[in-house]
Amino acid sequence: MNAQLTDRVQRSFSRSFMTYHDSAGQQAKIADRLAQDLRDGGAPQHFASALEFGCGTGHLTQQLCEHFAFDRLTVNDLSPEADVTAATFGAEFLCGDAEHVAWPAKPHLIASASMVQWLPDPAVFLHRAAMGLAPGGWLAVSGFGPQQYHELVQVGSAAKAPGLCGPDVLTTAVEGILDVVSAGEVERQMYFSSPRKVLEHLRRTGVNGRARKTWTKSSLMAFTNDYIRQFGGESGVPLTYHPTWIIARKPG
Repeated sequence: MNAQLTDRVQRSFSRSFMTYHDSAGQQAKIADRLAQDLRDGGAPQHFASALEFGCGTGHLTQQLCEHFAFDRLTVNDLSPEADVTAATFGAEFLCGDAEHVAWPAKPHLIASASMVQWLPDPAVFLHRAAMGLAPGGWLAVSGFGPQQYHELVQVGSAAKAPGLCGPDVLTTAVEGILDVVSAGEVERQMYFSSPRKVLEHLRRTGVNGRARKTWTKSSLMAFTNDYIRQFGGESGVPLTYHPTWIIARKPG
């Protein structure tokens, strides 16, 4: 992530840290799915060491700690506020950009939910993770695909994350290094009573960190009218989530 984008994303997630956990229902579902697929895929119940990137308020951290045991758990996040998550689950906290902080050597599990889409090239990150795993180690990562927030894109928003990619990109990134246990994607729509409520949802989850737009009365009215004209219906206005994920294991 370049420095300017990193700073904007960090500030956005820090501002929303207190509201994120209860507002990010879709991200919570993704974390549940990732931990369950890891368990169903045959991962051991005990790991000597684990590293989670983008822990945030702990949706995935909680699921991992409920399903698995760790001798050493390290959690990372861009926002310093996430030290609370580390303390809650007895983990070591590694603050900073996941691409640039020093990773613990040879973890037996690398996990991340709803973070890699903020990286400019998630495939590079996944390749590094695959190389860095201990022999026999496991990878459990989710991001978002190209249909994520497509409604916003069609009404001219620049808020989408830079690293949206499908499960094919995730699997190709680890090809020849890890054995892919499972990979997948799904599209879900959330419905809101108005486009303004969509914006409130984005602010509460901090995912608008890439947007630079300053709203005026006229621009907000134009956004509202365009959104309703293109997507409005009896259920209100939709916002699409497109989670993608991969579970993989390193031979050894």
